[in-house]
Amino acid sequence: MENIFKILKSYSSLGEETLKDGTILIGKAPHIAPMAWLHKIYPGLSTAEIGTLEKELGAKIPVVFKDFLQITNGLSVFNTTLCIYGLRKNYIRTIENVWQPFDIKTPNLYERPKGSKENCFFIGSYFWDGSKLYIDTIDNKVYRCSNNSSKPINMWNSFPDMLKVEIKRLCKLFDKDGKAIDGRIATTPPKN
Repeated sequence: MENIFKILKSYSSLGEETLKDGTILIGKAPHIAPMAWLHKIYPGLSTAEIGTLEKELGAKIPVVFKDFLQITNGLSVFNTTLCIYGLRKNYIRTIENVWQPFDIKTPNLYERPKGSKENCFFIGSYFWDGSKLYIDTIDNKVYRCSNNSSKPINMWNSFPDMLKVEIKRLCKLFDKDGKAIDGRIATTPPKN
């Protein structure tokens, strides 16, 4: 995670703010909205919070993702171009509470793509087309699928590999100010 944080923090020249709860906002993005930020790193969860989340999900969280959640409770990269889900602690509509990850419970309990087997643990999504990411709890590989089918479009050997590869790839699609170099180019990975 250290290398990933280093890449995201390379946009700190545009601004960085740490909120009271530990959320780190990186790269002011006024070209998107007056209070928009390029990257959001949410504070990690405690062991107790992860245990409660597993009970609510009715499933074990893959170890590699559990480790991730202890470091950071989700990520938002290039203003939701790529989101890694976490535990949303509340839905209070105040400025202090708005900076939270997309809730990991939604895709795993309420909006699972068709044909999703129990071994599909959904962890993130791409804004461009709404495609989702999941860890297969049998082989521990990460797959991208469409919003309405769990049929794989892309595959990475591990969650850390996927994060590193995808964040580096996305950095090539945005300039030093965090603006899309060509807004017509899909920000999802090419099919493999």
